[in-house]
Amino acid sequence: MPALIPPPLSLYIHIPWCVRKCPYCDFNSHQQKDALPIDDYIAALTDDLEQDLPLVWGRSIHSVFFGGGTPSLFPPDAIERILDACRARLKFAPNAEVTMECNPGTAEHGRFENYLNAGVNRLSFGIQSFNDDCLKTLGRIHDSNEAEAAVKMAQDAGYKNINLDLMFALPGQDIAMARHDVERAMALSPTHLSYYHLTLEPNTVFAAKPPPNLPDEDAAWSLQEQGQAILAEHGFRQYEISAYAKSGMQCAHNLNYWRYGDYLGIGAGAHGKISSGASGEILRRWKLKNPRDYLQHAKTEKRIGGDEYVTMENRPFDFMLNALRLSEGFSIKDFEVRTGLERAAIEKKLSHAKLMGWLLEQGDVIIPTEFGQRFSNDVMALFLAD
Repeated sequence: MPALIPPPLSLYIHIPWCVRKCPYCDFNSHQQKDALPIDDYIAALTDDLEQDLPLVWGRSIHSVFFGGGTPSLFPPDAIERILDACRARLKFAPNAEVTMECNPGTAEHGRFENYLNAGVNRLSFGIQSFNDDCLKTLGRIHDSNEAEAAVKMAQDAGYKNINLDLMFALPGQDIAMARHDVERAMALSPTHLSYYHLTLEPNTVFAAKPPPNLPDEDAAWSLQEQGQAILAEHGFRQYEISAYAKSGMQCAHNLNYWRYGDYLGIGAGAHGKISSGASGEILRRWKLKNPRDYLQHAKTEKRIGGDEYVTMENRPFDFMLNALRLSEGFSIKDFEVRTGLERAAIEKKLSHAKLMGWLLEQGDVIIPTEFGQRFSNDVMALFLAD
């Protein structure tokens, strides 16, 4: 059996508060009407990190991601304090990518320069659409002009690595509306675009009461194909199911997820995955979701919502759930050293996927076909434990 070799390590930091919960959102986000407990939360994050440190002694951090919620609700000095606390306890690789998610509705003039000085070198704007009617339906707190203004303010402050989030298959959206969204995004000259299908996730307002006039599956596929064509014309290469980037500007943090890398997760509801070369174990750990509970138990082991070791039987699916999102696919060697399994563990299911036209093999690399990417959930499910 191959030795399990710990992969690159990232750090995820969750900021759970937002101005208003969007009806489609299933992330761990909580509307905060009172003043944010910034000092208490920074102290809790620091305690959380210190208690997880024994899992990663001696390893370097290659990327950091502030997700939410709305991390841009925290002012630059708070983000700097968090990063300083992390750097004091972890070794950061040179030029580590540090991303922060931003809501255009919380952007303030002058702040972006301070975020850059604090150490955030990549921004991700949750724009979703440039159609104001669509934005109202989605419950966003910004309009299209505010979205453009926020991106331009960030660029004026010196940001050169910017992602924009866009959705398609929105209520009432037709081909012209979708084209307008992508073209308006391209006019802002981002380096990366996340272009994804609106889905009705369980336990959301939209799941309980779906909005009217949602495009059907065929219409949604047409919208996606149009978007892909426009992005390709502007030099964006699709490298993951919903991620497109200029050459060399792929999101390092998300790539580490999809390549079955390791990551610490700190903050309310954060998830982590840590591999141990010595024991051959893969640990998945998550933290308490409710910010109040998390703050109350930050100094204790009760802050941990749960620990689970990924069994040998479940590792093929756990790996494929990430790796098969990538257009580049994965190498058999990476599968073996990151799961501790041999190719024989997936041979039968690989053969079936290739027979179905979902996957193809080139040398040592397994690559999803265009057909396989369209039915990615079916391909991934094939690798579930029997």
